[in-house]
Amino acid sequence: MSVENTTPVPVPSDFIRDIVAADVTANRYAKIVTRFPPEPNGYLHIGHAKSICLNFGIAKEQGGVCNLRFDDTNPAKEEAEYVDSITTDVKWLIAGWADHCLGFKAKGAHPAAITSNGKPDQYLGSVPPSATSEPFFASDYFDALHAYAIALIKRGKAYVCDLSPKETEEYRGAPDKPGKDSPFRNRSVEENLDLFQRMTAGEFPDGARSLRSKIDMTSPNMWLRDPLLYRIRHIPHYHAGAKWCVYPLYDYAHCLSDYLEGVSHSLCSLEFVPHRPLYDWVLESLGLPRPLPHQYEFAKLVPAYTLLSKRNILRLVQENVVAGWDDPRLPTLSGLRRRGVPASAIRAFVTGVGVTTFNSVTDIAVFEHAVRNELNTTAERRLGVLKPIKIVLTNIAEGETVDCKATNNPQAETPTTRAIALTREVFIETDDFAEVPPPKYFRLKPGGEVRLKYACIIKCDELVKDANGAITEIRCTAQLDTRSGQPNSDKKVKGTIHWVSATQAIDAEVRLYDRLFTVPEPGAEEDFMKALNPKSLEVVSAKLEPSLANAKSGESFQFERLGYFSIDPKDSASGKLVFNRTITLKDTWAK
Repeated sequence: MSVENTTPVPVPSDFIRDIVAADVTANRYAKIVTRFPPEPNGYLHIGHAKSICLNFGIAKEQGGVCNLRFDDTNPAKEEAEYVDSITTDVKWLIAGWADHCLGFKAKGAHPAAITSNGKPDQYLGSVPPSATSEPFFASDYFDALHAYAIALIKRGKAYVCDLSPKETEEYRGAPDKPGKDSPFRNRSVEENLDLFQRMTAGEFPDGARSLRSKIDMTSPNMWLRDPLLYRIRHIPHYHAGAKWCVYPLYDYAHCLSDYLEGVSHSLCSLEFVPHRPLYDWVLESLGLPRPLPHQYEFAKLVPAYTLLSKRNILRLVQENVVAGWDDPRLPTLSGLRRRGVPASAIRAFVTGVGVTTFNSVTDIAVFEHAVRNELNTTAERRLGVLKPIKIVLTNIAEGETVDCKATNNPQAETPTTRAIALTREVFIETDDFAEVPPPKYFRLKPGGEVRLKYACIIKCDELVKDANGAITEIRCTAQLDTRSGQPNSDKKVKGTIHWVSATQAIDAEVRLYDRLFTVPEPGAEEDFMKALNPKSLEVVSAKLEPSLANAKSGESFQFERLGYFSIDPKDSASGKLVFNRTITLKDTWAK
C-alpha cells in the first residue's frame, strides 16, 4: 500500500506572493480570496495544475479561500461532463493539502443581485465546503451581469452595434493601423436600451447585433477598441437552461464575476496582460464600491514532449489515437491520475518550476524526476515479471516451498517484510537470460550464477530444447545455503535478478506507457500527428507475486528493477487485473 508523502514542503516565494504579502501588510483587503476559473470545454491538464497550486497555495498561506468557478459564458462549447471532470480533478489535486481553502457556493443560493447602489446583495466568497455545496458558475451571475450591462448603457459607456462579425473585425483595424468608429456608436441611451432589451427578448437572429463597450477605436491596445460585451446566440445553456439568448463575452464576465465573489487577486497567464486594461475599465466604469479585484499575470507551464491545447487533445481523442481524455499518455489530470501519478508529485513539480513572467518550455524530465522522487518514498516494493521465461530448480521437489522474506519499502522509517515462496518452478524476465551472452553480461547464462533477490543464488546447469532448437526449459540448481541467515549467505555474485513463483504467481495485463511524442515541442511541428511515438504503449501478459491480487485503486507499487505501477481504476476488475506503468525507474530518454 502507498501513501502520499507528508514531508512539509517549504513555502514558495515569488513575485505574486510578494504582492499579496504587501497587500496583507497594508490591510487592503478584509480577506485574501483567489479563484481558479476554468472554462468547462475540456478536461484539465498539467498546465492548469500550476494555476490551481498557485491560487490555492496563496489562499492556504494567507488563511483565505480560493473559489472554483466555471467561466461558462459560451454555451456552444461547454458541457456538464467537463464540469464534473474538472471538479473531480481539482478536489483530487488539493486533497489533504489545501481543500480547507476551497470556496463553494451554498447549494440553492440565489445568484448575486444588484442593489440600488450597485453592490451585490450577498457575498459569495469563502463559504466553507460541505456535503451540500457546489462550485461557482459565471452563468449564475447572468442576471447580475445583464443588470451591469444596462448600467453601462445608461452611463453612455456601451452601445448596440449592427455591424456583422466580419465588419466588426474590419472596423477594428490592426496593431499598426487604428480602427474606425462603428456607424452605430452614437446611438442614444434610449435607443440602446430598447435594442438591448429586444436582443434579450430574442427578437434578432445570431450575429445581427451585439453590445459593445465605448472606449477608443484608435487605442494601440487592440483589446480596448470597443470590444464586445454581449452577443446573440440562440443556444440553450447546459447550466442556465433556455432562459437566455444573449451571452456575455469572457472579458466582461470575468472581472465582474471576480468582483461578485469578493476576489482580491485575480491571477491569469501572460496572454491576458493586454486584457488587464479592459478588466479595470469595466470595473471602474460602473463606479463599484471598493475594494476592487486586481489582475496579475504569470507564465504558463509548458512541459516538453506534451500537447496542452484542448483542441489538439480533442483531435487525439476523436481520431482514436488515445482512448479518451483520461488516457494515461495524455497530460490531462485525469490521465495522470489514472496512470498512477500522485497528486503530491504534481504539486511538488509545479511548485519547483516556480512563478515567473517569461515563457519557456520545461524539460519533462523535471516532472518525471518529481514523480520518481515521490514514489520512491511512498510505494511498496513487489515482484513481477513482465516477459516471463520459466526456470526449473531441480533440487527443489515438486510441491515443496522455501520460505523467504522480502522488504516492503526500504525507504520507510521502520521497514517491514512479507513472506514469499521459492518453488521448484519460477519465472524470470526473458531479458535476464542469454544463451550467447554479450561481454560483461552479469545475468543468467549457461554455467553462470545469479542471485534471485530475497532468495538464493542459482546456477544454470542445462538447457532443454525442442526439435527446432527452441529452449523449452532452463534447468538450474538452487544454492539454498546462500539464503539470508544461512552459512554461505555472504557468497558474492555479480548479478541479482527478480523472479516470481510459477505455481503461485497471478496473471495480469500490464500496460507499459511512454511519452506520446518523440520531439520536445510537438505543437511546433507542421502536423503534430507525425511526431507520435509508435512505442507509447506496449501491452504485456505478466506474472506477478500473489500479494498483488489485493491491490486497490490509488495504490502505487515499485515492481523491483522494472518501474512504478498502479491498478488501472477503469479497466481492472475482479478476475482481470490491469496495471499501468506510471514511470520507469530511470530516465530511458536521457542522452
